Amino acid sequence: MIQVGIVEDITRLGEELKSKIELSEAFKVVFFKSNGNDVLKVLRKGQDVDVILMDIEMPGMSGIEATQKITKEFPEIKVIICSIYDDETSILDAILAGATGYLLKEESPNTIHNAIEQSMRGGSPLNPVVARKTLRLLSSPQSEKNVVVDYALTKREVEVLKLLAEGKSYDEMAALLTISSGTIRKHIENLYRKLEVNNKIDAIRKLGRI
Repeated sequence: MIQVGIVEDITRLGEELKSKIELSEAFKVVFFKSNGNDVLKVLRKGQDVDVILMDIEMPGMSGIEATQKITKEFPEIKVIICSIYDDETSILDAILAGATGYLLKEESPNTIHNAIEQSMRGGSPLNPVVARKTLRLLSSPQSEKNVVVDYALTKREVEVLKLLAEGKSYDEMAALLTISSGTIRKHIENLYRKLEVNNKIDAIRKLGRI
């Protein structure tokens, strides 16, 4: 039996995903956590798990950051991103973080089952739309230049910081990046935490060369 963990901050979505997974007796959900910090705690206590289905946008530690840490500390565990986002930035960040696959939350139970099994066999299950975007991203010579290594910033966080430097409002940034204002706020919270600052002036000064 394949042991699966779910990391999702919206309980309803997590329960729906759990129900889909457990329609097959080949899988068992062994934990359900709401953010990256909690999943790392349970793994460090010795929780056995084969595959983790990971959301991206969560309070505290994001799914991308959690994936980076899990794949470094527990390389035997497969992490599949399961998100509502199919934008190129999220896909690239997930790949660079070490995710073995990328699914969208509306996937059918059979698709999720096949993805978990494929991941366990060493494959890289991707939603078809995500797969096309991934091929285009990986064919770009710039694809390896999208993470600011010194502070582990994602490409999207760098984009947000640049827009902050231009004096854009939350709503303006959301419109330019085609994401919600709430997501912009989460990115800014993550930026301040990673840079160890409390305001945009100090953040921009700290990374004034980007």
